[in-house]
Amino acid sequence: MGKQNLTVLPEFILLGVTRHSELQSPLFGVFLLIYMVTVVGNLGMIILTKMDSCLHTPMYFFIRHLAFIDLGNSTVICPKMLLNFVVDENTISYYACATQMAFFLLFIISELFILLAMAYDCYVAICNPLLYNAMMTQRLCHVLVGIPYLCSTFQSLVVTIKIFTLSFCGSNVISHFYCGDVPLAHMLCSHVQELGLLIIIFSAFNLISSLLLVLVSYMLILIAMFQMRSAKGRKKALSTCGSHLTVVVVFYGTLLFMYVQPKSIHSFESERMVSVFYTLVIPMLNPLIYSLRKKEVKNAFYRFFKIP
Repeated sequence: MGKQNLTVLPEFILLGVTRHSELQSPLFGVFLLIYMVTVVGNLGMIILTKMDSCLHTPMYFFIRHLAFIDLGNSTVICPKMLLNFVVDENTISYYACATQMAFFLLFIISELFILLAMAYDCYVAICNPLLYNAMMTQRLCHVLVGIPYLCSTFQSLVVTIKIFTLSFCGSNVISHFYCGDVPLAHMLCSHVQELGLLIIIFSAFNLISSLLLVLVSYMLILIAMFQMRSAKGRKKALSTCGSHLTVVVVFYGTLLFMYVQPKSIHSFESERMVSVFYTLVIPMLNPLIYSLRKKEVKNAFYRFFKIP
């Protein structure tokens, strides 16, 4: 497709994960396996936390929503990416691209604030154990989940509508393996700086505000743990927040690596690998981290399949 200056392009071309043709087949196998594990792991976590009465606690309520977000995030991107490995031209229609971007933004923003809600749950469980049941009511849990969904939906719609109501010009090639807001913003004819500023403000607010509050929660948890006299109490506190802390370090570490690395060392391959990690690998790892580290999940699994 040649030069364009249209509000609506019939389709976009995605550059994909790699430019090396010899890696297409091996990567297809790797990502297919990752997606299958992601679907089984997150669906399993959703079903277990819903069906098993022993897992009807605030912690597993948040874990169920994290699993739903991870499953959604992976499903929005991975099936289309897998298809592009086996077809000659990696095209995506205009409206499919808009839909993919809207849902990707919704899920990635939701994950930041669900992890924050889980950090607050850990804080209450360790710092105020006697008041835990009184504080972590069902209503509060629904509010802590509802606000991230509303906030992420609002931001997702604002950015998506803003991008897809402006005119695209030049090439219709997206320098990514999915429809991201930043690559598409660079393809617009006008209002590029204004839109770029909006994306930076939203990204900075989401990342910095959620990370700061998570860090405050863990500082208070750490203080409470140092004040505990028994090693057993500290071990129990660590087991309460250990899985969540692992997930937080992996997720925020990946996002921070992507945003703070100097532009001079940015490359097509390295940027795609980081994106692959937080859009596909982390959604696969999260249910594994919780199922391997939590005895309650293992016991629920055995009960579900009636394993003695």
